[in-house]
Amino acid sequence: IQRALDVARNSEGVVDPTISSYLERALRDVWARLEAAPESYILTKDEFALFNFFRHRFTASNIAQSAVQRFWDNYQGDLRDL
Repeated sequence: IQRALDVARNSEGVVDPTISSYLERALRDVWARLEAAPESYILTKDEFALFNFFRHRFTASNIAQSAVQRFWDNYQGDLRDL
């Protein structure tokens, strides 16, 4: 996920369709996990990075806001690694 996100972030203009498709599938998978356990699922570092890349899609979602809060409440790594 991280490598695909790096490519997408550094793309000028349109993101390569293969990368875009991969990220969209990964996002659907993460969202399905969140919907299955909206009060308890904790995003991994990679899932958080992916979710953050698409955050504009979830600004009105309580599930998304709670998931981000749970991530920060439980994250124990170095902030520079995000």
